[in-house]
Amino acid sequence: MAAKDRIVIVTGAAGGIGRALVDVLARDGDTVVAVDLPGTGVVELAQKVGTGHIGIECDVAREGDVKALFAMIDERFGRLDVLVNNAAMGPTMTPTVDTSVDLFRRTLSVNLIGPFMMAREAARRMRAGSAIVNIASLAGILGNPRRNAYSASKAGLISFTKSLACEWASRGIRVCAVAPGYVRTPMVEELERTGKADIPAVRRRVPMGRMCRPDEIASAARFLASSQARYITGSVLAVDGGWMSFNQPGEAHPPVDGTPAAELGRPGPSGGSRVVVVTGGAEGIGAAISYRFARGGDIVVVADRNPAGALAQAEKLGAPHVGLVVDVADEASVVAMFGEVARRFGRIDILVNNAAVADTFTPALEQTPEHIERLLDINLTGAFVCAREALKLMKPGGVVLNLGSINTFLPFAPRHAYGASKAGIDILTRCMAAELGPKGLRFATVAPGYIRTPGVAALETSGKVDFGAIRRRIPMGDLGRPDDIADAAHFLASDDASYINGAILYVDGGWTSFGNAGFASAGNDETTDAVE
Repeated sequence: MAAKDRIVIVTGAAGGIGRALVDVLARDGDTVVAVDLPGTGVVELAQKVGTGHIGIECDVAREGDVKALFAMIDERFGRLDVLVNNAAMGPTMTPTVDTSVDLFRRTLSVNLIGPFMMAREAARRMRAGSAIVNIASLAGILGNPRRNAYSASKAGLISFTKSLACEWASRGIRVCAVAPGYVRTPMVEELERTGKADIPAVRRRVPMGRMCRPDEIASAARFLASSQARYITGSVLAVDGGWMSFNQPGEAHPPVDGTPAAELGRPGPSGGSRVVVVTGGAEGIGAAISYRFARGGDIVVVADRNPAGALAQAEKLGAPHVGLVVDVADEASVVAMFGEVARRFGRIDILVNNAAVADTFTPALEQTPEHIERLLDINLTGAFVCAREALKLMKPGGVVLNLGSINTFLPFAPRHAYGASKAGIDILTRCMAAELGPKGLRFATVAPGYIRTPGVAALETSGKVDFGAIRRRIPMGDLGRPDDIADAAHFLASDDASYINGAILYVDGGWTSFGNAGFASAGNDETTDAVE
């Protein structure tokens, strides 16, 4: 996944997540600069990883330390490719009335100002294609008692992620964040030891019934820093087991006896080819997704309402891949298609709900209920029926991926029905994650921005949309490629995403991170290749 010979800095490298980051990046062939406080053993840690890696003692809250660190980077390497801002002070669980200003400021200094200084110095040395990944927290998204400074610092780090992504996109530097839920780290173990966290209760609150492993956070960061995430910037990926998707009184998962095995170590690979159904798989994004899973060794069912297109795409992929006809707006057609999958393969491991139609540009005063219903039948109800039928054929470990949109978060006028359908897709993902996470099934949403598909190319040719203005609205200055969505979908369906459940991943060139007036970039008038 990673480009070889990258120079990568990991801060907080001696902690649980930090050690996992060092290990996974070193295995990829990166040269890792492990950074942590004096006395943490970070120098010895780097030496154990292998030749070429180095450990440096540094307090990221001290600007002098940060500048001295980068002076050493300059002298030894002369460049930097990836920064993972992982160093942080954990929550002290101090009541508000007992929290001193010094403690509050110290937390902000380590968790917020420190990562900013690291990013600033890193960006000065980075070339186009480099990446910064900030390890934020679910605490920066959802409020919790007695975590004032910690939560505020992580919310600020998420904001920095988005604003820096927009500022540095023109330089080819991407900035993303991972928002972990509860992770089995020494920090959390200390909270449990001191009685500040009830870990069995935490497990009951997570639909997946366990805490996250450090390597699951490292794998998410690894993907976001890779070339497969080249069109992802400003995005915040929640890795929380479905915590954010559960929103009702009671427990999200039945009580668990002891510590779940999957919390202690990564299960072995399941082995064998997975059966993957891709709706709308004959062209554009669907064809790219079909190809990506086939290239990974999976068996792909190309499901499309165009029989010739489905068969043609399956023939391009070659045996054992198949093409089946389905109209997702017709329940009987969906049931029949999944019945045929059951007859041929006996199971489904992954469903990618990609089939959708775009809205017209009809003003709201001229739209009819029939127009809205027809679009919802395809984009939302159709996705639901496909998921319902696929779930009947899934075993624990199954994954449903739904294709959302930047309109999930930022609807466009007058594309009211389309925006509503994609907002519905996101919450559909979350509802199923909460309900079926305890059964060992995962769900996620991939939300594309403007992607240069044949349909988008036709819009550009027709002159119905000003794509010059659209490119200038995108911080990265250009449309994405179908392969960008395919790579994100393939990651989310992989074992590397084993704790991602109910999350949404925006693959939009920074579109949803830009909140300024005016344009986000100078734009790029050159077009990217569309999938045939």
